[in-house]
Amino acid sequence: MNKNFLSGSMGRRTFLQVSAAGVVSVSVLGASGARAEPYSKFTWISPRGTIEVIDDYAYHVAKKMGYFDDLGVEADFQPGPSDGTATVKFVDVGQADIGFPSPGVFSYALENGMKLKSAFHMGAFDTFSLAFRKGEGTNDLKTLEGKTILLGSAAWQSIVDPMLAVQGVDVSKVKYVEAGWPTWATALKAGQGDAALGWEGLRAEWIATGLDFEYWLGVQNSPLFANTFVVRAEDLEDPDKKAYLEKYLRGWAMGLEFAHLNPRAAVEIVFEQFPTVAGNLGPELGTTSILQQIAVFRGDMSKRAGWGDHNMEAWQTFFDQIHELGQITNPVKAEDVCTNELIPAANDFDKAKVQADADGYKLSDEFAAVDVENLKAHLYDQAVKG
Repeated sequence: MNKNFLSGSMGRRTFLQVSAAGVVSVSVLGASGARAEPYSKFTWISPRGTIEVIDDYAYHVAKKMGYFDDLGVEADFQPGPSDGTATVKFVDVGQADIGFPSPGVFSYALENGMKLKSAFHMGAFDTFSLAFRKGEGTNDLKTLEGKTILLGSAAWQSIVDPMLAVQGVDVSKVKYVEAGWPTWATALKAGQGDAALGWEGLRAEWIATGLDFEYWLGVQNSPLFANTFVVRAEDLEDPDKKAYLEKYLRGWAMGLEFAHLNPRAAVEIVFEQFPTVAGNLGPELGTTSILQQIAVFRGDMSKRAGWGDHNMEAWQTFFDQIHELGQITNPVKAEDVCTNELIPAANDFDKAKVQADADGYKLSDEFAAVDVENLKAHLYDQAVKG
């Protein structure tokens, strides 16, 4: 991989500036570094330039249903700049406390010496996909050699390279074009490339804007997986911070469980928070979007120790693959940079209460009319046939 493609290293004390028209303002930690509490303020940062999406539904559910009420310290929720690596950079320098990078961007952090650990693996299945114009899709990704894939951010090459490589593609023969956020999909529609990176949930959002593609779907075809929550490794060594992280992640786990039990309610909660998203999607496409994401976040729960559990064997396969690609220069042992130590506590919640909360949520008439089982039956209709 061309290392310059992911250029942008920074000093550990660098203050990340965002323009006046930017999307995030993250407060700097106290200059002395001293804190009266485990965290003076706990900040989650997204991997995108916006939080007005359905993707983070578990947070909004947890907030609405009171699953974060026992934290004691405010849990802030911020969009990151559209730079694809900001979600790890901000955590590394202490301007955020937990980030949500793709595995490829996490590997970028490790390659650049950031002392981060994956603490809660959100995406058990591969959320990523390749979008094609109708009639141009393929399930043989080797045919992409010599062709162009459009990306919203240059950093996304670290997502696509391993996804292609495990399918036998010679990634040195694939051209990438950074077509910009959020315009890379419209560039595909306009014929400016042969394929574009997509992901579950986004498929439904693109339909709402008239971008109806066909897809090679990672959730059906890839042995890899999706984004994860990363924290500073040193925070896991602090008993107070670790206890806070366990409580915080328990809120997320409860939100994930609630949405699994009542996906329509989870979408309605997001719509209350973001009216623009509600106006763009509506109940049916919104529910389609969340069902796509629930499949990724849940994975095969019969093989997981709970929400957020890491499959260390799969992670090792990923690290071995990207080392072979040259995406990282030194081998990585999965157990050194991924941990399941927070998972038992994160999943130690009252299942009956969450079930009662989900069952008792009063849906609006519009959402009550959505046929969830019918949507599930057609969830992958956009997949390339044959």
